[in-house]
Amino acid sequence: MEPNPSEMLSNSMEWKRPDEIIRLQRLKLKQKALQARMQKFGDRCRTRSTTSVERELDPFAANQKRKNPFSRNADNVAKKQKQSELEPVNEDSVFELLSKSTPKEVPVLEAPVATPAVQRFFINPQQQLVDSTSPLVTEQHQQIPSRHLPIHWSIKSRLRIVCKSQIPGNNLRTNQEASGLTSFVRCIGIKDSSPSLDISPGARFYQSTLYWQHPHLPWLTLFPRNAKANNATVLGDVERTALAKEWEVSFRNLFQLLRARQCPYFYVCANSFTVLFRAAGIGGRVETHALLTPTSRGMRAVLKQEKIEFAMPLKTPLDNKQELNQSGEVSPTKIHNGSFSNSSEDQSTVTQAEEDHDDEDSDDMEEEKWLASLGVEAEEIKRINYNQKQKQQNKECDDDYSDQSTVLIEGIECQAFFNFLLNAKSTTTRVGRLAGVPPTLLAPVSFVGASLRSLTTRSSKIRQMGEDYHSTELQGVILPHVLPYLCELLTESKDKFSGTLVSVPNTKAFCKVSQRIIDDADKENETTASGDQVLWKENLSDSGLSDHILEAMCRANKDSVFDMERFIYAKDTGGYTWS
Repeated sequence: MEPNPSEMLSNSMEWKRPDEIIRLQRLKLKQKALQARMQKFGDRCRTRSTTSVERELDPFAANQKRKNPFSRNADNVAKKQKQSELEPVNEDSVFELLSKSTPKEVPVLEAPVATPAVQRFFINPQQQLVDSTSPLVTEQHQQIPSRHLPIHWSIKSRLRIVCKSQIPGNNLRTNQEASGLTSFVRCIGIKDSSPSLDISPGARFYQSTLYWQHPHLPWLTLFPRNAKANNATVLGDVERTALAKEWEVSFRNLFQLLRARQCPYFYVCANSFTVLFRAAGIGGRVETHALLTPTSRGMRAVLKQEKIEFAMPLKTPLDNKQELNQSGEVSPTKIHNGSFSNSSEDQSTVTQAEEDHDDEDSDDMEEEKWLASLGVEAEEIKRINYNQKQKQQNKECDDDYSDQSTVLIEGIECQAFFNFLLNAKSTTTRVGRLAGVPPTLLAPVSFVGASLRSLTTRSSKIRQMGEDYHSTELQGVILPHVLPYLCELLTESKDKFSGTLVSVPNTKAFCKVSQRIIDDADKENETTASGDQVLWKENLSDSGLSDHILEAMCRANKDSVFDMERFIYAKDTGGYTWS
């Protein structure tokens, strides 16, 4: 008897294949697991668990781990739910899941609170002018306004000044530009100017945008030295020899002007370090001195080999005693107002340090003998000594290429350091984009071989909170005397203005070191009297800077130097506030 096709079809619908049965069993297991997870979801949200399920469901969970795209277990929850909807499921289990599922808790998102540093970064200078109760005053705990603006010894790359009225220096006339150039080159002030020179605010503003530089190669950016605009330029032996010869003449002439107090300061900017030379009387120091940053253990070892004594003011000493480590570095616990290499006390300190070093060597010899008497092999003793020296070397290299590695060289040692830079071949790099180009010399006064350079000035108009403000931005090499000069010019005609500064990172340590030196002298009751500051200012009267700027540079009190990023001047409050 032949089977009926309709009966065969009904039997095929009733009977299931083994793979279908296994699939249904797996589906039931997934449903049970899903039910268990949904029951525990509420507790996990309250305890802020960091399980994988919560990280998938909550996109705002912190510290989410990166998913492995090749993992088998990294299935999407939405995909599982979609598969469970398409596959046949028992009705009782569905209603049971719906009845036992807990509602999902929506995470409450709070607006992030900006830290004071972030708030300071996003505050515009025009907002400081509008609101007198700006965060600048609140952060400084109601800072008392000062009549004098502190000196910032780092080189600035950008300066922005904002004021309600128009700032002088825009749309200069021919007479103003010519008079400003003549006054800068001849170092003529307002009091000494002749009737033929224009002393208007526009001419004086243009005078503040000029500086001297050597060498000057128009196709290269020589400051900062790591500028990306510099293309790989190959200089021949003839060009390199000519540049080196001209640089030696310019460097020697500039240092002679510094020693004669006809140049207050100048910078030597190499690829790997920057040197600030300052004349006697600047920063409260009675002798010519130099600041070198950053340095490494190898550079300090070379200075030691050349018998150049130096101090590291920003380095924290291990002990309260003044000692000389193996690199020849004098700890900054006592940095006197004079040269630390000529006084009898300093000589006795160095002698005592050398005796202590000899005692340490003898102690090492005794330790080696003691270990040998215990039966320790010679190779093991060498390994112990090597490990100890390695640890000490790593400890000495911790501060390399940081602000703590800044070096202070003063007095006669400054002359030796000048000779070292003049004759050292390592000051000019032999590889890279500036191969064969000597370091850049920057000064506020003219010297042999110097090129006259000017800053880039850009003016714009800003509208903030319904009011119009005038903004002037200076870009380029902004030396420390530019800011006091501009502020003195603006205070004659403006009642309120603000400014922001952008410093070159490699030169920020100069301001910190100057501040530390003044603080250390203050702790030792070695602050200079006002009569000494007046004497120093008179000795530097032929340096080309105005009396107001020289007085600020020779001042050696608490607020004379500060690493500031922005400032505000308000005539009604009594002066400057900064941060």
